[in-house]
Amino acid sequence: MLLKIGLFGGSFDPVHLGHLLVAQAAREELALDRLFLIPAAQSPFKPNGRPAPGHERIRLLRLALAGRPWCEVDEQELVRGGVSYTVDTLREYARRFPGAELFYLIGADNTPTLPQWRDAEELASLAEFITVSRPGEPDVTPPPPFRGRSLRGFQLGVSSSEIRTRIKAALPIDHLVPPAVAEAIRNNRLYL
Repeated sequence: MLLKIGLFGGSFDPVHLGHLLVAQAAREELALDRLFLIPAAQSPFKPNGRPAPGHERIRLLRLALAGRPWCEVDEQELVRGGVSYTVDTLREYARRFPGAELFYLIGADNTPTLPQWRDAEELASLAEFITVSRPGEPDVTPPPPFRGRSLRGFQLGVSSSEIRTRIKAALPIDHLVPPAVAEAIRNNRLYL
């Protein structure tokens, strides 16, 4: 039986309930054996972005994923440093899990740009791309030569940038992030 592995990349700055709902939907809809959440060192789409330190984002992810043994945090992009390119990460998974079926979760807003991503032809051959739409956005399918489909999921209109804005404004973030994540953000005075 083929191992089915989901890969969920992003800044996770911070991780929130929308991320966890996407993870749960992907597990159920794709019948995943394992799902790896992969925080980016530096997104090529946010060249001026300054995410929270990698060790803080990792800690928040581990808190959020407690009790979900099928979910793991993969630090490879943070360890590599520099700009995080999806093709490098997918090459590593293809090497680590030969013969596994790889599914890469991607935001619907980024899906049309796939042909412009680094080593696009190779990237298209390494995984099936599963698009994730925000509430109110249409489903998008990856353009050729990419193959994929849309995740139905449990859409939640929340974003990490919205959470950071609320923290700076001293507004509550409870019910947007797991309780342990909210507590860690408060205790460590993150995003102020």
